[in-house]
Amino acid sequence: MNDFGQFAKSQGPKLVPFLVTIVLYFSLVRKDPQGELWTTVLKCLPIFALVFYVVAKGISLKKEYRRSLWILLGLVFSSGGDALLNINLFPFGMISFGVAHVFYISAFGWKPIKWFIGLLLYVAVSLCKFTGHYIRIPYLEYLKPPVVYFVHTKLDEILIIGVPIYCFLITTMLWRSLARAVDSRNFLAVFCAIGAILFVISDALIAVTMFVGVPLPCARLQIMITYYAAQFAIALSTADDGPALQRSLRKKIK
Repeated sequence: MNDFGQFAKSQGPKLVPFLVTIVLYFSLVRKDPQGELWTTVLKCLPIFALVFYVVAKGISLKKEYRRSLWILLGLVFSSGGDALLNINLFPFGMISFGVAHVFYISAFGWKPIKWFIGLLLYVAVSLCKFTGHYIRIPYLEYLKPPVVYFVHTKLDEILIIGVPIYCFLITTMLWRSLARAVDSRNFLAVFCAIGAILFVISDALIAVTMFVGVPLPCARLQIMITYYAAQFAIALSTADDGPALQRSLRKKIK
């Protein structure tokens, strides 16, 4: 408990800008009007605040901070994706988020590999893609793959190619975060995995509302709350980076 108190005391002040920008966004942006500069800025501010956190808690080009660097780059491209989505450039926003996931995958690493987790996730995604077409299970039919939706409605070809690639990247990101956390007793690694799960949930909510047309109650709130919580958890996982902090907070992470 004392360790957690010290952790909160040391990291809390650096997270104040994130909390302030979160309050500003949800207070001022009610209907999320797209294409307006002020809503785009307010939407990106919380992610910029997390970029500030990663830098403020300490970062350098040394090996001990490599994970922080990858996550920093992931946050930068995420903010770019937020801006592009808000000005109705969905394909380019998707590409920007895809690049962010590549950086997150690099940050989480490939040890331990945990093939079973990856296989389970890829099989689950594949089942979600095809089962809904043949078995009418409540709500499962809403999980039809975006790529099929695009084919049937003859949307831009970049989406037909890009959406499956994006699904692969975010699934891989989830796999690597879970693999890193499953054998770890460090709460930051577990918290990061929870953030990855929330990221997938946020994107799934976007898919069912934007592509399938499911009328979710307070859809924007659900999407943005899970999204900001996900990015917060991923950014906070860098708190134990660095030579001195590694010995105290990260010694049980393999």
